Parts: sequence; C-alpha cells; structure tokens
Amino acid sequence: MPRYTRNPEVLSRLSPEQYRVTQQSGTERPGTGEYLHNREPGIYVDVVSGEPLFASTDKFESHCGWPSFTRPIEPAHVHELRDASHGMIRTEVRSVHGDSHLGHVFPDGPADRGGLRYCINSASLRFVHRDDMEAEGYGDYLDQVEDAR
Repeated sequence: MPRYTRNPEVLSRLSPEQYRVTQQSGTERPGTGEYLHNREPGIYVDVVSGEPLFASTDKFESHCGWPSFTRPIEPAHVHELRDASHGMIRTEVRSVHGDSHLGHVFPDGPADRGGLRYCINSASLRFVHRDDMEAEGYGDYLDQVEDAR
C-alpha cells in the first residue's frame, strides 16, 4: 500500500485557494468548486497527500453548493472533529495523512444511503478518472467506481 504523507513540496505548489482551504480551514464560495458538477467515474484524493477519500459512485447532488458524498471511500483516511466556529456546532472533516481541511459532514444526506452528507471543498481534492486509476496507483479502488449515472 502506498504511503500518504503531508509533502512540503506539494504544499508549495498549491494554488492560493487550495492552500487557504486545506491549510487554513477555509471554505470556497458555494457554487464555484471545480468538481461540483463533475459526473465522470473515478475517485477524489487529497490534493496534498494523494490519499483516496471519496468515489464518484458515492457523489450526489445535494444542491448545497459544494460536492457532496454519502461516505468516504476509505473511512480510515477521514478524521472527524468537533467544530464550534462561526457560532454553530458542526463536524469538520480532515484527511488523516495530509491533515487537510476537507469540509464538514451533516446528518441530512440520502436516508437510503446512510443519511450522511459529506460536504467537501473542491479545492481540497484532486480527481483521478477511472481510466487513470490503475496507472496512478489506485487500482485497488476500481471495484468501488461504477459508470457515471
């Protein structure tokens, strides 16, 4: 299994928006994320560490302004923390190896798919198309990626 780490070289190549979101717990403006309307089959990995986070199969349209997923592809790669900022109690989602801020998880997802909505910033993700997954070392996850619906 590959080793996923917080790589200083990768951090130096992040765009200002990627850095603000992943390293300073920022939030991209709703409706602006690169992957909001992506319907291609593949997986979403941490832009910092490359660790697999979410599959296109678990992505759904929540109309919240950010990409939404029903579950992580690899729960051990997602850390949930209590977030009491902005005058509300939420559950922050961070990548385990990259320690990137990803977004938040809410209990208002599709009931028939577990009831959770992982509301994730596109700026914290890199999309790996199904056709490239094997070559990029993510072949073990191919069975979790269906054809785009």
